[in-house]
Amino acid sequence: MPPSGAPSRPLRWPARLTRLTLAGLLLLPSPAPAQPGPPGGQVPSPLLSPPALPSTLPGGMPLPSLPPALQQDILQRILEASGGRAPAPLPATPPLASPSAAHPSAAHPPPPPPPAASAEPLSNAEAFFAARLEQPLRQFGYDTFRELASVPPAQAALGTLPDDYILGRDDEILVSIRGRTRQNHALRISRDGTLLLPDLPPFTAAGLSLGALRAEIEQRVARELGGSEAFVSAGQLRQIGVFVAGEVVRPGLYSLPAMASALEALALAGGVRKTGTLRAIRAEGPRGSRVIDLYAVLGSEPGAPDLALREGERLVVPPLGAAVAVAGEVTRPGIYELPAGVAALPLESLLRLAGQALRPAGNRFLLQGTDAQGRRVFSEVGANARLRRGDALLVQPGTDVAAGQVRLSGHVATPLLRAAGSGGLRALLSDPRLVKPDPYVRMGLVWRVDPATRVRRFIPFDLGRVLQRQADMPLREADEVILLSQAEVLWLASPPVQRARRGEAAATTPGAPDCPALLALATAARASPARFAHARGAGFPDFGAPPCPQVFLDHPALLPYLLDQSVLIAGEARLPGLYPVLDDTGLDQVLGAAGGVTDTVDLSAVELSREPLEQAGAIPLSRVLLDLRSGNFAAVRLSPRDAIRLPRGFGDRDSGPVTLAGEFVRPGIYDIRRGERLSELMTRAGGLSPQAYPYGTVFTRESVRQRQQEGFARTARELEQSLIQVAAGQAMAGSKAGGMDLGGAITAGRELAGALREARAAGRMVVEANPVILAARPELDVLLEPGDLIMVPKRPNEVTVVGAVLNPGSLQFSTGWKAAEYVRASGGTQRFADGGRAFVVLPNGQSVPAGLGAWQAGGPPIPPGSLVVVPQDPSPYETWGFVRDLTQTLGQISISAAALAVISRQTR
Repeated sequence: MPPSGAPSRPLRWPARLTRLTLAGLLLLPSPAPAQPGPPGGQVPSPLLSPPALPSTLPGGMPLPSLPPALQQDILQRILEASGGRAPAPLPATPPLASPSAAHPSAAHPPPPPPPAASAEPLSNAEAFFAARLEQPLRQFGYDTFRELASVPPAQAALGTLPDDYILGRDDEILVSIRGRTRQNHALRISRDGTLLLPDLPPFTAAGLSLGALRAEIEQRVARELGGSEAFVSAGQLRQIGVFVAGEVVRPGLYSLPAMASALEALALAGGVRKTGTLRAIRAEGPRGSRVIDLYAVLGSEPGAPDLALREGERLVVPPLGAAVAVAGEVTRPGIYELPAGVAALPLESLLRLAGQALRPAGNRFLLQGTDAQGRRVFSEVGANARLRRGDALLVQPGTDVAAGQVRLSGHVATPLLRAAGSGGLRALLSDPRLVKPDPYVRMGLVWRVDPATRVRRFIPFDLGRVLQRQADMPLREADEVILLSQAEVLWLASPPVQRARRGEAAATTPGAPDCPALLALATAARASPARFAHARGAGFPDFGAPPCPQVFLDHPALLPYLLDQSVLIAGEARLPGLYPVLDDTGLDQVLGAAGGVTDTVDLSAVELSREPLEQAGAIPLSRVLLDLRSGNFAAVRLSPRDAIRLPRGFGDRDSGPVTLAGEFVRPGIYDIRRGERLSELMTRAGGLSPQAYPYGTVFTRESVRQRQQEGFARTARELEQSLIQVAAGQAMAGSKAGGMDLGGAITAGRELAGALREARAAGRMVVEANPVILAARPELDVLLEPGDLIMVPKRPNEVTVVGAVLNPGSLQFSTGWKAAEYVRASGGTQRFADGGRAFVVLPNGQSVPAGLGAWQAGGPPIPPGSLVVVPQDPSPYETWGFVRDLTQTLGQISISAAALAVISRQTR
């Protein structure tokens, strides 16, 4: 206001000053709390800060307080006029509890973030229905306000308002006049509802629609300003105050744009509580009262409720009305509120609220209601039922079973489901690529359910004929077609299956899952020991534990069935085993599954064993020899439980090699034929070299070694028995036999027995290997066996003396010397030597007395390569004669060890 007594005149600012002043208004600090300073606590330079503006306008008028939306619009217009770019939008201020903005304490704080759905406690209604249905359900529609509460009310874009928008005071109208005059005006509707255009008389604009106002201005401009045309649009919209009360989170007065809806007002109030209604919200104002049903807005009910807010209206949210619950197999289980004033709702309408049942038909509706005494009442209702307050409806399927399907499983690329009426096996396997490589083509199975008893049984079919389009089988509902692989059929002859056939405990690979099929087989074998007799004489190896195939994990009863339907192929087949077949299957097809016969098979004596099919008291076994040298395998028709044995043809070649080492012209490993002799093999090897010493030939044989090893074990047992007898005799005599240490002797005997068990026999035989002698005396020519080893050393030039001599060792051979002379050359015998028991091991492995006794005259001449052994005198142990008898055995052990050492050196 001007000072008292001064003439009043309108304030006219230059255009540039107006733009700067309005821009400065937008840069004024807001009454919000101070923001934290820059990082590090540094204060920006005052030279970089915007200039401070005076607190009053020219003329002493205070700066007006403009809404943030109006400030943004003014700044946008200023920048557009100056060619600048629009700044970032200003942050929206929180809604005010009163129209005045002078008191920040009256503003509502921003709504807190909504709690997580998983942590939200159950409301009273939710807890009530959760106790009845034994599952938690949420009230429908209340989650909508979680997202709306975090979003400020949207501002309608300029120029996009509908023509039916009702104008009110403080609404801004943008008028642009073109033609004879060019004018741009931003006008506001005054408090009395009039609009004043320059050069035109004022007229009432409040209460008109935007379309009606546009038509009125266009008519006035055309009439008053001839040759000009007016363009009218809406600018900044007014703010209205709406009071929200009732069952909301934060009741109060909220400032909203004129185009805001009732949903935005409820969102600013924090949303409707779960104790409030969504179907009977009242909007009360000067123009009367109306009821808003939010279910139509949320998409559950048809209709278009009036959500527009008007100046002076208030929203009232009454308490929750009647509610019912829908659970089970529906699209949207939840708790739903009945329409206002409705006491009972038809079942069809309730299902529409829940999005309808998931199944189009075959549903059962279990209603849990309340009787007059408050007890729960269960009943199964139909489509014409009506639900009232507190009722809970559970939607369940009438019969939740699969119908009309056929399954393909087993050795297939992908398990499939097909309709039962789409054809038989041929149609199901129309694409051969469904079957994995290496299937067992002689048998597939249909696992069929008896419609009367619901018991499953296996029905076999020939997979090969089905794949070749030569056979078919109609399929029924719930059939499962199982295909087997070649590896799964070969598992029928595995060690775990063999043990289970004998009724033993089923053993599987460590870490692998237990195989229920082996348990079923062992149980069947225990119940009927002769049931799988045709599969027990196969002679398959009984070692290892291959894992249980998946098909037998899925179908445990399949293993006993396949064994009952199998044919045994043993002998000279490439893959001998048990092969399941249909009745009247050709031998050629089974041999094809077994990989065919080997090259060494004797087809003139193929044995067929068969049990009769008649169920009689006695089951005789018939055997037939077949001559199949013609190759007509298809003429032999097989049935389950048959056995085919393919013998090996008689061959001249023996089943193992013979090794020649040492002084042969061509040493090495040779295969032999049956009945081949040593001289023949030596001839094949080119004979002996000039340095060969055939008298010292070392000939070892595996069968001889095993017998010698058994002799060592038998001697050890006899020694231990002798020890027990000596100890028992001394215990009964009650003395120590003249002061002899019985305990030490027993300990020594045990050590000898242990040495005997650990000793490794050489398996040496005494043979004649001189070709000249063999030619003169053919009866000395030994027959060879697989695994024999013949080592002919070079002619030695020494004789070895060991045992109880003063200087054991090897001496140079002297022609004509006897054992006594070699012993004297070794220093003579020791004090406790037993010369009468000395012996000589000749180079060919024989042992003869050395002749060192006074009455033996020195013994025979010693050949080169011999070993003279002088044992200890056993007289200190004469009381235990069994120790003396071990001298010969221990000597043999040492000789065997020496022979093995020689052989190993020569064969390296």
